[in-house]
Amino acid sequence: MQEKNRLTAPEISNLWAHYLRETLSLRVNQYMLHTVKDPEIHSLFQLAIDRSFKHIDTLKKFFKKEKFPVPNGFTEDDVNLDAPPLFTDMLCLKTLFMMSQHGSNEYSLSHTNSIRKDITSFYYQCNMDAMDLFQRAKELLIFKKFYKGPSEYITPKKATIIKDYSYVTDIFGSHRPINSVESGHTYFNLYKTLISKAMILGFAQVAKDPKVRSTLDKAIEAKNKSIKAFSTLLAKENLQIPQSLETEVTDSTVSPFSDKLMLMQAGFLFGVAVTYFNAALIASMRVDIAAHCEKAALESLWTFNRIGKVMIDNQWMEQPPQADARKKLND
Repeated sequence: MQEKNRLTAPEISNLWAHYLRETLSLRVNQYMLHTVKDPEIHSLFQLAIDRSFKHIDTLKKFFKKEKFPVPNGFTEDDVNLDAPPLFTDMLCLKTLFMMSQHGSNEYSLSHTNSIRKDITSFYYQCNMDAMDLFQRAKELLIFKKFYKGPSEYITPKKATIIKDYSYVTDIFGSHRPINSVESGHTYFNLYKTLISKAMILGFAQVAKDPKVRSTLDKAIEAKNKSIKAFSTLLAKENLQIPQSLETEVTDSTVSPFSDKLMLMQAGFLFGVAVTYFNAALIASMRVDIAAHCEKAALESLWTFNRIGKVMIDNQWMEQPPQADARKKLND
């Protein structure tokens, strides 16, 4: 009986957004599958593509069952499989690693705010798929020595209590040493920002529309601000800084993707960045670190909105499912 119920707003919006993301990821991964030379990385992309097809097929069945129009999403017209490599094998693998991480977080949220058993079962399996792909990508990065992890901390001898406000506030411009929670979030956000910047750098290099290219250039500037802030934080504490990835973008000027797809992907990267920066903001007890996180989140939100405006100007943004117009019913 539960599966016959009308879908709730979170359920239908999750399915709708998932279809857009999944079709986007499919087109990106199909192109990367055609360009990567390493057989192990190639095999992992094939696995990602197979799972995307499986997810998309299930999503279409849900839409059909609910008599809901299938979103346009991204099609074969949005990818040029004959384009030469835009990214090195290493950057392709790091991108898959990052996107599977994002996918796992999105699927977990979709699972927890769904009610119908068929929907929760679907997102449970999607999350298992994403976590497995993330684990495989991470292990392959480590095996190929492409992964440089954060600094390790000495194990404390005993639990310690914070005794005064100086742990949180500045004292005459001085700061206590960064703690492991703060450094962990800083490294994590910096690592993802470097991957995102490299991907957007490639997009800006091949984008056809001048307005899209200009918007992507602004997006790179925003990423550079975050990279500088968080790199400086770690450097001052003599902690490990993740590797920059600009050199992993080739000199190709042939676009493998439509401007619509590249702009949507860039928007997605800034959207999730807002979430992660805010998570770091909440976890950071040192005021200067919290300020950096807040600034990065606001900068990402501003860039996300700028990208959305260009998407609307070009009529590339699909309208999400609408709530029942009950006010109109009463008119």
